[in-house]
Amino acid sequence: MYKETYRFWVENPYFDALTRKELWSIAANEGEIEDRFYRDLEFGTGGLRGLIGAGTNRINRYTVRRATQGLAGYIAGFGMEAMARGVVIAHDSRRLSPELAEEAALVLCTVGIKAYLFESLRPTPVLSFAVRELRAVAGVVITASHNPRGYNGYKVYWEDGGQVTPCRARAITTRIQAVADITRVVPMERQQAVAKGLLVSIGEEIDRKYVKLVKGLALRPGVIARMDDSCKVVYSPLHGAGNMMVRRVLAELGFRKVLVVPEQEAPDGEFPTVRYPNPEAPDAFRLALELAEKEQADVIMATDPDADRLGVACREEDGSYRLLTGNQIGVLLADYILARRAEQGDLPANGVIVKTIATSNMVRAVARQYGIEVVETLTGFKFIGEKIAEYEATGEKTFFFGFEESYGYLAGTFVRDKDAVIAAALVAEAVAYYKSRKLTLGRVLETLYERHGYFLEDLRSITFEGRVGQEKIQLIMEQLRDQLEDGWSGLPVIRVDDYLVGRGRDLVTGEEYGLVLSQSDVLHYHLVDGGFLQVRPSGTESKIKLYVSVAGKSREEAETLLLEARDCLVGRLQAILGKF
Repeated sequence: MYKETYRFWVENPYFDALTRKELWSIAANEGEIEDRFYRDLEFGTGGLRGLIGAGTNRINRYTVRRATQGLAGYIAGFGMEAMARGVVIAHDSRRLSPELAEEAALVLCTVGIKAYLFESLRPTPVLSFAVRELRAVAGVVITASHNPRGYNGYKVYWEDGGQVTPCRARAITTRIQAVADITRVVPMERQQAVAKGLLVSIGEEIDRKYVKLVKGLALRPGVIARMDDSCKVVYSPLHGAGNMMVRRVLAELGFRKVLVVPEQEAPDGEFPTVRYPNPEAPDAFRLALELAEKEQADVIMATDPDADRLGVACREEDGSYRLLTGNQIGVLLADYILARRAEQGDLPANGVIVKTIATSNMVRAVARQYGIEVVETLTGFKFIGEKIAEYEATGEKTFFFGFEESYGYLAGTFVRDKDAVIAAALVAEAVAYYKSRKLTLGRVLETLYERHGYFLEDLRSITFEGRVGQEKIQLIMEQLRDQLEDGWSGLPVIRVDDYLVGRGRDLVTGEEYGLVLSQSDVLHYHLVDGGFLQVRPSGTESKIKLYVSVAGKSREEAETLLLEARDCLVGRLQAILGKF
């Protein structure tokens, strides 16, 4: 079947000359042809994500056209009012991002759906804000987030400003699959779309409103004013979309000493200075660290290509720099926000922090100190955004803060996705405040450990490429489910939750219980004292992710337990792989 599809793409004049030339160049490579055409790139809960290139299993103008035609069909099902409300479209700095954003916009216009297209690259959270601000029915952002340079993607948002949830994603997928003949999907000419009022350019007006709201989240603006000349920030957008907005927000808040890594300032989809444009990776901080050491900066911050994730390195008391994990940044921000709100007497009884099940439970201990509840969701910030909408509708709880271990954080409710611009503003403010008290972020974190226990985490990913890789991932998860209670080598595993079947088991009492969260291919093993192990296939890449989180009374105890737990979990997977 894939050979027929390959020939169709090579021979049909609907596909442009460069696409057909690229495909002719692999004519003798059977494996490459199969990988590009053995399936249609899957529209998951976040949309499409894949390697850039020609083929049905790649990101290109034709797979974007098909996805947009399916999205348009889904929107049209809600009637003319929804079509008139339109779709907001943004893009990051990746290769082909501007072109693919325009392709999506003009396909929508062909169907009669208004498209609001940002005039230039923007952070993903600005897209989330714009959807709600313009009362659009949906949003699309062309990005592959923090994936390597060869990737791009197509992420879909709904009218609440959050990423589409699994139920809505499945409905859109059905519409996409109904697009049987891609050659019938023809974008409108840009000039015609503008003349008909279907293509509308947006930019500064949205930016201005967004920046005003971000500034309104400042908790101690007076401290910023006092410390502006002594608090020095090094920032890197990692060649992505964050440069303009992060610098603008920090400047308008009053931070006057923000130094941008010059080699990484300009948008560049090749990401020439890093192996991997991910603020989770220590290598991404190499140039920023050199600048920070030279300038003796108080903090280093870096955002990923679409500026929804933030990495932080803080200056220690001895002048060295400490790279913080996503869990540590989230806990520090949660404590900073709650402490200030408590100081102001502004902690409502129904206040809540929302985190994912893969995120450290240390935040529970921090929140408990302030009498604040912590609610969990499945992995993916879309579920945190969904909770915000739910609480807003019911008034049941007051959202304070949400975060996930993969470097995503959100304060405020005008954005419904993780927001590195907001996070950067709050981190810079916290650094300024603690410096005014002769403290560093690292010292504050150690104080939290001493107070609440030492929570340490580790993440391992195992990549499996192609069709065979997908089969291996499925077999690994099946094997693990056959061994739910076995092989823990003395680790204190007390409960096991299987989110695929929606059931859990207490390994001490043997009691079974139902799970509240929706179905997902996740195995979650609870340890005593709030630690856990978790295994799940990635939702955006062909890999399995292994999460380890432990808690100890001392750092030494926690480090020992972390090594034991990680080795045990990795060993189980290696034993399963050895059977293949």
